[in-house]
Amino acid sequence: MFHHENHPTPGSSQSDIEMLGGHKYEEEKPTQVGLRERLRHFTWAWYTLTMSGGGLAVLIINQPNSFRGLREIGIAVYIINLIFFALVCSTMATRFILHGNLMESLRHDREGLFFPTFWLSVATIICGLSKYFGSEDNQAFQYALEVLFWIYCVCTLLVAIVQYSFVFSSHRYGLQSMMPSWILPAFPIMLSGTIASVIGEQQPARAALPIIGAGVTFQGLGFSISFMMYAHYIGRLMESGLPHSDHRPGMFICVGPPAFTALALVGMTKGLPEDFSLLHDEFAIQDGRTIELMAIAAGVFLWALSFWFFCIAVIAVIRSPPKAFHLNWWAMVFPNTGFTLATITLGNVLNSPGIQAVSSAMSICIVCMFIFVLINNVRAVIRKDIMYPGKDEDVSE
Repeated sequence: MFHHENHPTPGSSQSDIEMLGGHKYEEEKPTQVGLRERLRHFTWAWYTLTMSGGGLAVLIINQPNSFRGLREIGIAVYIINLIFFALVCSTMATRFILHGNLMESLRHDREGLFFPTFWLSVATIICGLSKYFGSEDNQAFQYALEVLFWIYCVCTLLVAIVQYSFVFSSHRYGLQSMMPSWILPAFPIMLSGTIASVIGEQQPARAALPIIGAGVTFQGLGFSISFMMYAHYIGRLMESGLPHSDHRPGMFICVGPPAFTALALVGMTKGLPEDFSLLHDEFAIQDGRTIELMAIAAGVFLWALSFWFFCIAVIAVIRSPPKAFHLNWWAMVFPNTGFTLATITLGNVLNSPGIQAVSSAMSICIVCMFIFVLINNVRAVIRKDIMYPGKDEDVSE
């Protein structure tokens, strides 16, 4: 996701070229560093773990080919992810209490870009809450989800406005070093549409229409910002080539915006009440079907773009696999979860058993990738490859 690329200058040595996150690989064994100092390097990027876990829980409950016990597995994954989220929040709070660097982390030119992953984690938690525990008959629960949705919209809109305003005025990033992490501040507001697509169908007409209207609005805002960033990203690839091998997992972040937009557009049409027309006339049902067909067509269009970015990232990673673990490996899970969910949604609305079978196979791959990255994440902490001075996102390029 998440690192900017550095390019060697003429005369650079091999050790200068072998950079990881802007820092040279350490040839000597790490010196002894205490837990307190290691906590200083527990960054906002750790929320990539919980946003991936939450996305996996939502993916499990949306499987087109279900089996007995699948829901219970999904609930277990959801609860485990809540525990992870609580642990990450507690550890972040401990870091800021011990070192007092909250504002410094938010203003940092690299670490600050990961702050939105906290809100992405919240989005997956809200979606999972609705999927696993929501009920149309429980009015109090649906009202709580409605309130959570609007609070999320306000907070993430402020993130998109305030963080980009700060970045534009306080930092300078070279276009030749553009990486998809620049999209992150717009990602949480974009997932407002995804949340609306999940909770809208259970909401009463009074709440469903405003929620879906806001979902379309903010989904469009987030995707539009992402699409503008894509122009810089493609130009950077054309001019400067692929990123360093350790940065290439971050290329999967580009899979997310079109996939989540396809998922949201189709899903929100399902949430429209049959009498959604403001005039409640006899054409309301026909109008709803027309909107649904337009959403499906747009969803297929966007799915193809997501598929293209996915193939480019896969080829890049296979050609030069990363040599050391970084939290950007979680980009191989969360955006691809959205891609798989979009495939499932299109397979359902098109009533295609073939697409549904492909999406089931994709889901198995996502589960395997999640386990693989989680194991490597734990190993990296033990081996001091992350949460260690000079090896995390809290050091400038």
